[in-house]
Amino acid sequence: MNVLIDRSEIAGTIPAPPSKSYTHRAIAIASLSVESEIAYPLLSADTKATIAASRAIGADVTISDNRLLVRGVPRPMVPDNVIDVLNSGTTLRFFTAITSLAKGTSVLTGDASIRTRPNTPLLGALSDLGADAFSTKGDGTAPIVVQGPLVGGRTRISGSISSQFISALLIACPLAEEDSTIEIEGELKSRPYVDVTLEVLREAGIEIRESDPDSGFLIKGGQRFDLKSYTVPGDFSSSSYLLAAGALVGKHVTIRNLYRSAQGDSAIIPILKEMGAEIAWDQEKGEVTITRSDLHGVTVDVGKTPDLVPTLAVLGACASGEMRIVNASHVRYKETDRLHAMAVELTKMGVDITEKEDELHVRGGGIHGATLHGWDDHRIVMALTVAGMVAGDTEIDTAESVAVSYPRFFEEMELLGMRAKKV
Repeated sequence: MNVLIDRSEIAGTIPAPPSKSYTHRAIAIASLSVESEIAYPLLSADTKATIAASRAIGADVTISDNRLLVRGVPRPMVPDNVIDVLNSGTTLRFFTAITSLAKGTSVLTGDASIRTRPNTPLLGALSDLGADAFSTKGDGTAPIVVQGPLVGGRTRISGSISSQFISALLIACPLAEEDSTIEIEGELKSRPYVDVTLEVLREAGIEIRESDPDSGFLIKGGQRFDLKSYTVPGDFSSSSYLLAAGALVGKHVTIRNLYRSAQGDSAIIPILKEMGAEIAWDQEKGEVTITRSDLHGVTVDVGKTPDLVPTLAVLGACASGEMRIVNASHVRYKETDRLHAMAVELTKMGVDITEKEDELHVRGGGIHGATLHGWDDHRIVMALTVAGMVAGDTEIDTAESVAVSYPRFFEEMELLGMRAKKV
């Protein structure tokens, strides 16, 4: 699907979409609990992949009135068929670890994008902990074969590629027979996503001790999951596009259901403030209000907030001065190489942008409409949509990819006043 974006002005009040990160974790952890109720989950392509994977290991998941009712299994069953995670890297990493708890062999794969994404650190860690996990192609990419059960023990794993590897181990290791020690090598990138995992695990009654900050975790084996109920908070990652649009073309925009949480992407609010945005966050009400502002570029370290990179690149393109997005090499391992994708597409719009191995330098001052490629990546498409609202006369392909994290993105933007047409 292609979408045509015209210059737009938006105004109004809209609820934040539910958090994809929390929904993934709540479903995975509920699938290992007895009975759970998850309120206000995000039902997107990615989280539906996690529901399907949960069912594959023996959990019973019912969708009913903005709720998921989950009857879990204390130990995963060996799936009857290959688990297809579609385009969900989170599902792949989490269930590679979860299926290692089963006494037998599981196979996981996904779409063409998933079959290029690296998993070697996770496979090595699971093998250290007593399972046998390997890529059929021998390069760490899916299809992945997992032979359980996970026993426990000690492993060292790089923190520089994906926090999902760490989160996957934190979910699986409490059910291992023996205690586990996970040592982190190098910087733990995207640390807030690990904090989200720990937050939901605590709700399920799981105890995990940290050694020195960001250097490792001590996990007692033989624990039991008991996530009775969980309410999913609003998503700051997806709300970043709404907030960016508000700062660039907003008359007066309010996003509801944005409360303080472990989500690292809440950093979009202080970043916008630093750029000069007129923005206010009422944390008690969970409301963020923003209006069109004269923005200037700043330097942002995205080591802990990689999903903000497309949004920040567009903000920099529409601001004065230079926006420097640094500590960003791990962004190259997402659904696409997002550093390269944003550099290519914003260049088409006349933006002066320099791509470095670990950085993007964006010099604002001029942006015009163009025919753009969405790279089959939900975050690229949504960020470029915001750019199109500023520039006008912009066409973006692969727009259907927003279903991965924000299925109603275009409908809700249009409710706020975006002028767009699907073709």
